[in-house]
Amino acid sequence: MIQSLEESLNKQVKEQAEPCSIPCNLCGGTEVVSLSNRSRSGKALRTVICRACGLVWSDPRPHDARQFYEEEYRLSYKHTYRPKPKHVLRAGKVALSRFEKIKDLLASPKAVLDVGSGGGEFAYLLHLLGHRVHGIEPNRGYAEYSIGEYGLTVTVGFVQDVIFPSASFDVVTIWHVLEHMEDPGAVLARLGSWLKPDGRVVVEVPNVEATCQAPKNTFHEAHLYNFNVLTLRRLAKKQGLREVRHVISRDGGNITMVFARDGSPLATQAELVIPGNYEWIARIVQGHRTWRHHLTAAPYVRVWQRLCRSIEERRETAGSASGKELLDTLYARKGDDRFGAKAAPSGSGAGGVCM
Repeated sequence: MIQSLEESLNKQVKEQAEPCSIPCNLCGGTEVVSLSNRSRSGKALRTVICRACGLVWSDPRPHDARQFYEEEYRLSYKHTYRPKPKHVLRAGKVALSRFEKIKDLLASPKAVLDVGSGGGEFAYLLHLLGHRVHGIEPNRGYAEYSIGEYGLTVTVGFVQDVIFPSASFDVVTIWHVLEHMEDPGAVLARLGSWLKPDGRVVVEVPNVEATCQAPKNTFHEAHLYNFNVLTLRRLAKKQGLREVRHVISRDGGNITMVFARDGSPLATQAELVIPGNYEWIARIVQGHRTWRHHLTAAPYVRVWQRLCRSIEERRETAGSASGKELLDTLYARKGDDRFGAKAAPSGSGAGGVCM
């Protein structure tokens, strides 16, 4: 039985190339194979993989990206135009975990750009720690909330439209945003141009090789592109960014990669091709079956974690007056033992997974 399954997978991986309407953002290739025809919502969504390099994307585009992210994204996934207390608390805990990943880059006060700053939880944490932070957020409701609630400096709009002088920032972060971009390569180039000579770009994206999620949840409308370590590294290299380090989350669901300016972008088609990556990714995605998923601990652990999280959030948000109050309490409580620096008092003026 196992042998027949492997033979079936190998046959699917070697399928004939199909046409696509959007060339590969990494290598420019137009020979693709479909990985899926449905999104996790159940709607039609054609997801393809480039046979030359293994980059994965939605073809054709499932929506008008600007309208979707300005108006519909938060309503679709959070069912609200402004963050609720549970969303603030949840995002605050995520902000702490993100800081932990890059705290070595923020050991002294830095100029930081947070692209896709959402409700402002990560930017506010850095602000309290004495960094000079600027956010970019396309959703007006979330952006205005972060400005009014935390006093942050946030540009309401798309990163593609924002202008900064070159060498403006020590650190640029883009957490779970690159996969939403219509041209992720151009966005990486733009971020690199804003870096100081010894600056760093921090990118976190979902891992297309992940199997911690239910198979039907692998692809959805919001993610226009899907990366593994090889395609993310090569796309950044194409734009003159060199990988410094990366880490894959414990459940395999996310890739966090740190880049420095390199100055020698890749230029030729041969340099952009990644032999064997298409076959590797296709085999993982096509081999991720529902019955196999339910033979692992992942779906049952996730149900238990969500139940515990719901109970904890109700307890921690009970009686809270504001998002700022929630975050001040959370960051003060976690300050000493989580990130080794005491958050400045409120008002001191210091300086967006598997499913």
